[in-house]
Amino acid sequence: MIKIRKSQERGLASHGWLNSSHTFSFADYYDPNYMGFGPLRVINEDRIEGGTGFGTHGHENMEIISYVIEGALQHKDSMGNETVIKPGEVQRLSAGTGIRHSEHNEIKDKTTHFLQIWIMPEKNGVTPGYGQKSFEAELRAGGLVLVASKAGRNGSITLNQDVDMYVAKASLAGHKTVETSKQRKLWVQVISGQVEVESSALGAGDGAAISDVNTLELKWSPSSEFIVFDMPS
Repeated sequence: MIKIRKSQERGLASHGWLNSSHTFSFADYYDPNYMGFGPLRVINEDRIEGGTGFGTHGHENMEIISYVIEGALQHKDSMGNETVIKPGEVQRLSAGTGIRHSEHNEIKDKTTHFLQIWIMPEKNGVTPGYGQKSFEAELRAGGLVLVASKAGRNGSITLNQDVDMYVAKASLAGHKTVETSKQRKLWVQVISGQVEVESSALGAGDGAAISDVNTLELKWSPSSEFIVFDMPS
């Protein structure tokens, strides 16, 4: 079964310095039909104006992933991490018992465009943790790249949840059969290009919720960028 979440149907938030599209209910945007999907709780597509950003704030008991599409995102947290996230990199912040952090657009004269993704952990109260890695070389090769998983398979970043997160940033058209099981759920989020999911066409900003399948057929056009989540029901 597949259900399409069109880009224009997402919740919108505009704060001057920040424009955000919410796939699921978040902050002042509430839709009882889109409270999340499996352990996937938030997909926000954010655009932060140059030199601005989120001031220091707190989180608990959430796996928070940042994926930069364009620009550069500066991160500081209460664990002592001070980094910059650039395209091709994935950052995971395990909030656990509690962390505080800030995020700013490091580029003064250019918008930073990124996805903020929240995944509910398998259990609460874990020790906070941090991970960041560049997958630029793997993404340049084309195809789906495993960037995060529970066990950190194939050099991916670890998660406190049984979720496999794949990213494709393909210059050429391609196709892939994803092996999964009917006991799991999948979500496809398109960033750019055209992606065909089980014969359903998706464009930039579109998402698709998939369940009750053993395999997932994907086809994409040149210059497509998208994310696939394979996760427990």
